[in-house]
Amino acid sequence: MAWRGFPNVVLIILMSLSSITKTTCSSSSILYPNFYDQSCPCALPAIKLVVEDAVQKEPRMAASLLRLHFHDCFVNGCDGSLLLDTTDTIDSEKNSAANRNSTRGFNVVDDIKREVDTCCGGAVVSCADILAVAARDSVGAVGGPTWEVQLGRRDATTASKTAADANIPPSFLDLPALIDNFKNHGLDEKDLVLLSAAHNLGFAQCLFFKNRIYNETDIDPAFAEHLKSACPINGGDSNLSPLDPSPASFDRSYLTNLVQHRGLLHSDQALFSGGYTDELVKIYSIDDMAFRSDFAQSMIKMGNIQPLTGDEGEIRRDCRKVNH
Repeated sequence: MAWRGFPNVVLIILMSLSSITKTTCSSSSILYPNFYDQSCPCALPAIKLVVEDAVQKEPRMAASLLRLHFHDCFVNGCDGSLLLDTTDTIDSEKNSAANRNSTRGFNVVDDIKREVDTCCGGAVVSCADILAVAARDSVGAVGGPTWEVQLGRRDATTASKTAADANIPPSFLDLPALIDNFKNHGLDEKDLVLLSAAHNLGFAQCLFFKNRIYNETDIDPAFAEHLKSACPINGGDSNLSPLDPSPASFDRSYLTNLVQHRGLLHSDQALFSGGYTDELVKIYSIDDMAFRSDFAQSMIKMGNIQPLTGDEGEIRRDCRKVNH
């Protein structure tokens, strides 16, 4: 039915313009890989150079930068909130139980930010996007797959220690709890296995696997005995052990370890404990091509969790604090 006083043809034109306007506005909220091609084409090469230099100096940094992206995305989306320091109004996520003893590499992010802002001539690239690209480049620097990072995220102006404690999965979760946690973030069981396999890089503190090696039965006895030398039953909580036999190289050994009941963390071995994800672990422990390809796709999917886009948030000048 035509609006009073408007011929049908005019209404059709107006409705078409309205549709175009809505489409144009919504498209600004979509992440895409060439987001900085015009505004700062040097951004991604600059990030890669800093990451590769940092990983060359300290191979463990690859796992640390990858973990920052994961722990950021699981708390109110991929918005750089993890990077904010404590202030009178911000209770930093760095202080949460999930981050206090496991996240590091913030100084490298600072180095990336300085380098990128210099080449861009100002704050053009968000800290949230820096985390996403640095995670990709860290994996690549230690022999892992690469992928097109979706870009265009903006930075949060607040953080939540409470949300970090509630959303980042702790190392003691069993399989049903892990599945629920990931589903709450729009990720399925396949993503759970693949993203957990990021533990093929890096180390864990004794505190997080002590109960497993002394009290659990779903563990290879020789493996448990070997770990006890680095993780005594009393003390040594901050001692480090590798999450898999090659902690500075991206490979499938984390997955083959699970099949042999040599997962370091309880939440690792939960992926191969007679449940739904056993078959996925078996497949990826054998098929390197599928593992690499699907890992990349799950990283892209995780990077799309609730990003701030368009006019939301800001582009921080300093990743550790909001703009003033």
